Amino acid sequence: MAAAALLSGAAAPAAAQPSFWGDYHDSWLSTQRRVDDLMSRMSLRDKLGQMVQITRGAADPSEVASHRIGSVLSGGGSAPSPNTPEAWADMYDRYQRSALDTPLGIPILYGVDAVHGHNNVRGATIFPHNIGLGATRNPELVRRIGAATAEEVAATGVDWTFSPCLCVARDDRWGRTYESFGETPELASSMTSEIRGYQGGVLGGDPTSIMATAKHYVGDGGTTGGVDQGNTQLSEQELRRIHLPPFREAVERGVSSVMVSYNSWNGDKLHAHEYLINDVLKGELGFDGIVLSDYNAVHQLDGNDDTLTASEVRVAVNAGLDMIMLSKDHEKFLDHLRKEVESGRIPMRRIDDATRRILTKKFELGLFERPFAQRELLSTVGSREHRQLARQAVRESQVLLKNEGVLPLSSGVDKLFVAGSNADDIGNQSGGWTISWQGASGDITEGTTILEGLRQVSDSSVTYNRHGDGINSSYDAAVAVVGEKPYAEYQGDRPNGLELSREDLNTIDKLRSSGVPVIVVLASGRPMDIASEVGNWDALLASWLPGTQGGGVADVLFGEYNPTGELPMTWMRSFDQQPINTGDGKDPLYPYGYGLRYRE
Repeated sequence: MAAAALLSGAAAPAAAQPSFWGDYHDSWLSTQRRVDDLMSRMSLRDKLGQMVQITRGAADPSEVASHRIGSVLSGGGSAPSPNTPEAWADMYDRYQRSALDTPLGIPILYGVDAVHGHNNVRGATIFPHNIGLGATRNPELVRRIGAATAEEVAATGVDWTFSPCLCVARDDRWGRTYESFGETPELASSMTSEIRGYQGGVLGGDPTSIMATAKHYVGDGGTTGGVDQGNTQLSEQELRRIHLPPFREAVERGVSSVMVSYNSWNGDKLHAHEYLINDVLKGELGFDGIVLSDYNAVHQLDGNDDTLTASEVRVAVNAGLDMIMLSKDHEKFLDHLRKEVESGRIPMRRIDDATRRILTKKFELGLFERPFAQRELLSTVGSREHRQLARQAVRESQVLLKNEGVLPLSSGVDKLFVAGSNADDIGNQSGGWTISWQGASGDITEGTTILEGLRQVSDSSVTYNRHGDGINSSYDAAVAVVGEKPYAEYQGDRPNGLELSREDLNTIDKLRSSGVPVIVVLASGRPMDIASEVGNWDALLASWLPGTQGGGVADVLFGEYNPTGELPMTWMRSFDQQPINTGDGKDPLYPYGYGLRYRE
């Protein structure tokens, strides 16, 4: 059957029929038989190419085809122009058509960091980051979010998300804290329900099914000092007790891929750790999917990020990595890999194992039958239904930490003053990994800011000034929406303090000076150091990073939804307490699991 006849949805450019027909094209045969047949036809070059995942900026479709590359990715901010769902689908189909035009016609996998919705795509639904979802304590809600995200991702052709992050964040100084569901292995394990949302009951069981990735294996949330990509100094017993359980649960749920972490364990890089990858993950846990490297992480194994060496390739592949994620150097990697195999330093059985794992997922996903973008799903991108789901997630993620009788705001609040750096900023409230890697302040995508949500929910007269200028005693209450600006990964590490900015503190002081009740809404990716300030506030609501549906915050402030969120992290009394976690004997400002209600 010609590839054009396999197209699902609206027409996309046809691909040429492979030069010969084999059993691997017969969808009635078992996956194992199809993989066996295809591998019997593959050269060493074909197999090695499957083990590469390259950024789209480093290889156009013809380059991907010529090297038989198995996967392409868009890193944070790597989007087509214009950044529309349709342009994404067109881009994906160009890569896929080129791959299908090769003699064996093996489709590619295309991956993205769709970590809180299809967040690289302007107009997609942006859900709360994981720290907020952890506050919901609602695995079924998280499963539904995974399913909604999968619809939007599949619509654009992309078939692989590098999510969920199952890190157990043990130090708020870490710049990836918001990517964690919480500080306990039990909470992170419960939220592996998202895998079912992404993949469906059976991988490839319907056109909306995409591959999920459990990341980052293992211990990334426990580095000394909360340093991103740092060293996790723990006994094996503690590593297994705290950081391994979510991955065990993910494997039991059938996760398709596991991404290895940048961090070291007691000084040994995870990307070179044969015991943890081959023996524990693949052996003890029985993981049979794709083990993927993180972005250029193999470059770090010899201590020089700029140069990819043969020893780095040899050590990583022999340690159990099946696919290597690269921003560049794919030709150098393939050359090193070929020479290492030909010399016998990497056994051929290791290459066959990696190739088999990759091809198995391509067959299970249905790429040989449905190789192109699922364009009939394009209407789901940013759909009303998905935005309603996101708003519900925002409602459930809000954690009420303090309330001196001022909340909920009632219909008797005739005049409301709103201020703060995060009150009317869709970028700030969405955080990192939104449109770009680091995210950005401002009107970066479509959605409802918290200020706009307050105006929609309330019948009150709402006055807004970012800095609090113009507040006076005539107002019934004031809301200050403050917190953090966007960041991602190591750029968010805060080794020297987690206090609010001077701008935010000055704004709150202006509101307090008016004499009206002050409600502080904290839009941040982690607990902040506020103990010296919170005594002066009438109410405090932890909103985390709610995404594009700020109306969910307003629903809680005005009592349209009774807050139900519970802290996924222990809230420090002072920065000097870091790291602070439940059960460690330290005296927190608010304990893990804390959360007030308006009514029971």
